[in-house]
Amino acid sequence: MVTIKNRAGMFKYIPAFLAKGMIIMKIETITLNEKRNVTLTAMLQATGGEFRNVTKRPAVLILPGGGYLYCSDREADPIAFPYLEAGYDAFILRYSTGEHFAWPNPLDDYDQAMDYIKEKADEWGVMADKIAVIGFSAGGHLAGAVATMAKNRPAAVILGYAVLRDDTAHEITEAPSIVDSVDEKTPPCFLFATRTDSVVPIQNTIDMMSALNRFDTSYECHIYDFGPHGFSTADSSLLSKGTLISERAKNWVSDSIGWLRDVLGDFDETGLSKPVCKAHLTDDGEAWLSLDCSVSRIYGNPEAVKVIADTIEIMKKKIEPFSPELSFDDMMGILGKMKLRDLLAERGIDIDRFDEIDEKLSKIPNI
Repeated sequence: MVTIKNRAGMFKYIPAFLAKGMIIMKIETITLNEKRNVTLTAMLQATGGEFRNVTKRPAVLILPGGGYLYCSDREADPIAFPYLEAGYDAFILRYSTGEHFAWPNPLDDYDQAMDYIKEKADEWGVMADKIAVIGFSAGGHLAGAVATMAKNRPAAVILGYAVLRDDTAHEITEAPSIVDSVDEKTPPCFLFATRTDSVVPIQNTIDMMSALNRFDTSYECHIYDFGPHGFSTADSSLLSKGTLISERAKNWVSDSIGWLRDVLGDFDETGLSKPVCKAHLTDDGEAWLSLDCSVSRIYGNPEAVKVIADTIEIMKKKIEPFSPELSFDDMMGILGKMKLRDLLAERGIDIDRFDEIDEKLSKIPNI
């Protein structure tokens, strides 16, 4: 470990891989609400120079757990480090807890923090539209609230052994149920937990998956066979002696970084590449058509049928009905929930024209 000093003169410890932090990283702690002891710690990395293609960085905003009684240190800085190493800036919000918890104080703290980050985004070199929130336990409840009801909804959310059901939330606070608040605006979610968590029942994670699925929201979930509540990164330095936990549980960190690159984009010569995983299963809820709309949505739009008429003719030749009694229109109804992109790719139809087809469809209102 090495030590650096931030602008306020406060010391901060960082791991050896950031030993160059005296040059490439600055840490600032901002008091957002002195009365409620709400602070935002910004861990900011350099852009430009040797980071040739990085003019701004995506970021993670970390919400530690602690039952709304306190903010756990084990779910603060140790969480930030691997994301910093992956190229993200990191923020840690120590929100209202204890006597200052009264809902919606923590949610208001989050919105204030996001307003502050967005205001400073250009100065700090942060991509304001590429901020993911990571929450644990009660902080996971707050992260769930952020995803479903905040003024500033993030681009993605990571929920670690999170409190999400009404009955579990009411055991720690009068805060709202997250599962019941999921809607079409909920961003992509990454969930992880252990099957044997005795503090936050696994049904919280299972029900959240179901809620996301109802709205076709993109998600990834890892439920490990055994392990305690509150295991942070599952590194041995953060666990009590004798703790039994699946060796695979620590994989959630690298898996979540890979997932963020899928849903936010990865570093390339343009800054960040285009995401390979969209926020929803299809683009049926978007204002304009695309190859990622369902077959039924596109085939049911007369204007779309006109502009991709040649592709449809190829489809008629390559997609055989399941039985002689079925027509091509019947087949389109049966395959209607598939994305057009997936159907064409599966049958090898016009793959080299995907960009052209997508461009044509993007000019047609999704009605």
